[in-house]
Amino acid sequence: MEAERAPGMLRRLVRLWRLYATLDLIWLARDARQALLWSLSDMVTSAAGVAATLLIAERFAGIGPWSRPQVMFLMGYALTVEGILVMFFSNNILHISRRVGRGQLDHILTQPQPIWAAFLTEGFCPFTGSAVLAAGLALLGWATVRLGLAVSPSWAAAAALNLAASTAVALSFSFLWASLAFWAPRAAEEISSSAVDIIVQLKRFPLDGLGPLLRLGLLTCLPAGLTAWLPCRYLLGQARGVWAAAVTPLAGLLFVALAAWAFRKGLEHYGRTGSQRYSSFGHRR
Repeated sequence: MEAERAPGMLRRLVRLWRLYATLDLIWLARDARQALLWSLSDMVTSAAGVAATLLIAERFAGIGPWSRPQVMFLMGYALTVEGILVMFFSNNILHISRRVGRGQLDHILTQPQPIWAAFLTEGFCPFTGSAVLAAGLALLGWATVRLGLAVSPSWAAAAALNLAASTAVALSFSFLWASLAFWAPRAAEEISSSAVDIIVQLKRFPLDGLGPLLRLGLLTCLPAGLTAWLPCRYLLGQARGVWAAAVTPLAGLLFVALAAWAFRKGLEHYGRTGSQRYSSFGHRR
């Protein structure tokens, strides 16, 4: 039965992605100037965020054991993760505490589909949200060429798997903290924004020079190292072995499980108490 359901659910997800892509294109066509300015500002903001690290690497011929092209690869990877989050999880899916805190979760719960399907599709904006991803992929490709990396099918598959895992870690971290909004909707309305900002700001730096305790904290409690530094060490050959290959994907699964558990507990509380407030601010109509 489950095997029969899987193809049907996949087709449904594809239809929903097509639907939200169409809505995104309509919004772009309706006000192309505003949409292009929005995309350009996203690209400029993200580029400015990595520029400081790149300039430091240029000034000192690298950062610690990382050469300039390796730092460029790290920045490209970090931007690509950020771009995936922006393109697939916009419209307050990435900042899900806003939906919960504003009482807007009912907009999803009343739909005739699983809540996870809504989370996977509602934020898809391939036309207005692809600027950051394009910049990240361009920087990643440039660094790959400069480093002379042998891009074999297995390496490309490992890169794709690690990118997916890094994205899952960042998204799960947002959902994990957003679960607090079920109990404190007004106070925790913007907690996802703070959680995402911390990850975005810290994932752009090599962590090799940190002490073991601080580095452990940035791989567990605040997993910025899992969203760029650790997977890049494996992809660049700085870390080898089965553990180096598996640690980021396994961490992604762990964080998804933790976020799902916490969010489910929040939904159970929400089912008993309902929404304590409602605000239509930010709701996509």
